Amino acid sequence: MPDAIKRFFAPAPESVGQARDFVVRTLAAWNLEGRADDVRLCVSELATNAIAHGTRRGRGFHVAMSAEDGIVRVEVHDSGPRRPKLQRPTSDDVSGRGLHIVAILSDEWGVEERGLAGKAVWSRFKTAPAPQGAPC
Repeated sequence: MPDAIKRFFAPAPESVGQARDFVVRTLAAWNLEGRADDVRLCVSELATNAIAHGTRRGRGFHVAMSAEDGIVRVEVHDSGPRRPKLQRPTSDDVSGRGLHIVAILSDEWGVEERGLAGKAVWSRFKTAPAPQGAPC
């Protein structure tokens, strides 16, 4: 069983790409690449939300990952008190779809309060090791 891992990211737009790279590399190291695209896109959405809505001024966020019994859990922790909510965007709205993407691609997602220290938005993915010789 792989060890849980986490990494801190600065409150900057380029951190979203760094968070995506972090989860893809971690899944590859764990040989759990079967749902890498889904995990990558969900982390992208959650990291973007953390920067745009969740972090307090000057504070970053961190991404934590764990895997157990065929389930990968990814958490994006931020310092903000606001709980994310599914929006009801119209076809003309340019935002508000991120959590819908997370809800569709992950097997389960939710929010855990961290007291005065913000929250963790998490998603879980049923996965299996990538077949030997399969492309990433």
